[in-house]
Amino acid sequence: MVYEIELGLCNPPEPVYLYVNQGELNGEKYVWYRYDRQQDTRTPVQHRGLTGYVTELRLIAREFRGRDNKKLNIFVSADELYIVQTGIETNFAKTFLLAASQVQDFSKPLILAATPGKENVVFCRLYDPATKTRISREWNPNADWEGIIQDIQSKLDCNSEPFPEAEDYTDKLALVS
Repeated sequence: MVYEIELGLCNPPEPVYLYVNQGELNGEKYVWYRYDRQQDTRTPVQHRGLTGYVTELRLIAREFRGRDNKKLNIFVSADELYIVQTGIETNFAKTFLLAASQVQDFSKPLILAATPGKENVVFCRLYDPATKTRISREWNPNADWEGIIQDIQSKLDCNSEPFPEAEDYTDKLALVS
């Protein structure tokens, strides 16, 4: 098999972490951002949607402001490997999980859209890019979140190749959403 490799400047083959949070920079509003740990700065991402293949969900523990927090990492394979990281108790995580629980075939791409709510709230809307239809499930604040994650992960395991372990750069971050 012959691979065509583009020569020249490129990004290293490391995951791109996206964090969920409403903000404003120079008059431009954003709902997710990249974080540069060396410069301790946020770089807003102006696009609200990310199209790709959801390949894995991973729960991780992080210390934030002196407390232990559980984070949900959503692995999305697209032009690069993206890892969307959000607190497991956030509206973004819960609305993503409810919608993703309705997906039967993760071998097809999805659009994850970050949608601003009131104040600092961000919701996730999931779309089928082929039909442009929204995938949703009725809100349930008492949902079995761990069960939903396990159900989604079992569907992902059946439909996708696992990613090689990527270094988890967020261990070194002082600021996460």
